[in-house]
Order: sequence, then C-alpha cells, then structure tokens
Amino acid sequence: MSAPSRLVLASANPGKLREFRRLLSPLGIDLIGQADLCIAEADEPHATFIENALAKARQASAVTSLPALADDSGICVDALGGAPGVQSARYAGEPKSDARNNARLIADLAGVSDRRAHYYCMLVLLRSRDDPEPILAEGRWHGTIIDTPRGSGGFGYDPHFLDVTTGLTGAELPLDTKNELSHRGQALRALVARLRDEP
Repeated sequence: MSAPSRLVLASANPGKLREFRRLLSPLGIDLIGQADLCIAEADEPHATFIENALAKARQASAVTSLPALADDSGICVDALGGAPGVQSARYAGEPKSDARNNARLIADLAGVSDRRAHYYCMLVLLRSRDDPEPILAEGRWHGTIIDTPRGSGGFGYDPHFLDVTTGLTGAELPLDTKNELSHRGQALRALVARLRDEP
C-alpha cells in the first residue's frame, strides 16, 4: 500500500502537528491540522487510548473525506496506578492547561518516592471513515517525574519528564533527539514501516 500524499491530523495541538510534520514530510506526505479545516475536536469519552484515537480519526475522515491520522497519548505514572493516562490533557479539568496539569501531577506525587512513569502513544491511520482495517502503531517512552521543571522546549508534561537514557527532560532535548526517543516518534516510525511494507 502506498502512503497517502495528504493526511488530516485529527488534533488541534500545535506541538503534535510540528512533530508529525517533521517526521512525515520526508515521505512526501502533506499533513493538515484539523484546526486549519475548522474541524472541532472529537469527544474522547473512552477509557482506552485506542478507542479515543479511533474516534478522533473517524470524525476527521468523515468530515473531510480524506485519510486521517490520529493519536491518543498521555503519561502514565506507576505510583498513581497509570494516571493521568487517557485524562492527561485534562488532568486538572477544563479548560485544558499544561501548567495546571503539571501542578496537579507534582502535588499528587508529593512525598512519593517512586517516580517511574512512561509516555504512551497509540496511532491510528484510517484510509476512510469506515476503513475496516485501520493501521495501528504504538510507542512507549520510559522516564521519571521530577518536581522542578527543566527546559523550554516540548509541551505537556515534558518539563517534568526525565528521560532515563540521557538525563535530560523532554523539554531540554533537541527535537531530533526527542523524535528518536519519544513515544510518538517510536509509534510513527512503526506506522511508516507498515506503510512501506504492506502490499
């Protein structure tokens, strides 16, 4: 199967759009953010990353009649039983706020010594809204949570997420390095491999 040349990214997150464009542009894929097409964000009522990603991709494909790429991702903290998990973007409630989400996470971990965590990403590519065989790919990025934020790059929980291999936070890593290590980079490379290998 050849890769589609034009894809809608079922996300209004500018950080995700930048990361995906950087990774997909070498393949000649034109990635359009759904906000540029005035598509509202889909509801994410489900308890699993895969169900939420499918819901987002289906809505974007239905509205545009284009193939759609969606991810559902979040940070899962061992000591919190996997929370924030699918609620990562809204951990501190509405409206969504990285600053308030991070503040709540650090407050919830006050006095907790086990700071192990991982980012998780589930990617779903639909060729059409009713695609019976969506292409799925996932990735995990392991690290620990630190109290004091470091770095000015990244987004979400990156300033508090310390990569175990480099000793840098997600917000301190150069973008190329982050794309090599991150949950989203891993998932996207797996997705690209599927696009290249499938007949």
